[in-house]
Amino acid sequence: MSRDPVPEAELVETEAGLKPEGEGWFVVNIADAAAVASDKAGHAWTFEGESGAFPHFGINVQVLEPGQPSTLYHAEEAQEAFLVLRGECLLLVEEEERTLREWDFFYAAPWTRHGFVGAGIAPCAILMVGARLPGDPVHYPVSEAAKKHGAGVEVATDSPDDAYASVGWEDPKPARRPWPPA
Repeated sequence: MSRDPVPEAELVETEAGLKPEGEGWFVVNIADAAAVASDKAGHAWTFEGESGAFPHFGINVQVLEPGQPSTLYHAEEAQEAFLVLRGECLLLVEEEERTLREWDFFYAAPWTRHGFVGAGIAPCAILMVGARLPGDPVHYPVSEAAKKHGAGVEVATDSPDDAYASVGWEDPKPARRPWPPA
């Protein structure tokens, strides 16, 4: 089967760094890539352009300061995988706490309840990869372990908007960030 070559997507400069525009392949160094930041959940490089999410999987590198949760404690239908690139974090998984350090890998099978909180004395960088499924079903259960780290909801919900509104987190904003983290 012969196919036409896949075009290279153009990288465009934004206030947050370089983002791909249009369909196709691209190469970008994380130091130049666009990032988003949140006072509550650190900052992340998602590598995705204005056209939206990669169709089959999500990938990002998220950096957390000690004590910052990466997300609210949740479970989703899609599988996910995480690799600590730098520093350390606390993994909240199925009501347990586990300390993860550089090069520790965590696989979350579908519907595994989980979240991360930065730990140690320096920022933690985590590579995060997850499947994309139609509708992206997700559940935010009540978790005492997560709530004590500022990463849990008071009332269980299947709505990300309701979950994050209930804890007062705002959406991450575009922001140029340094790499590697200090």
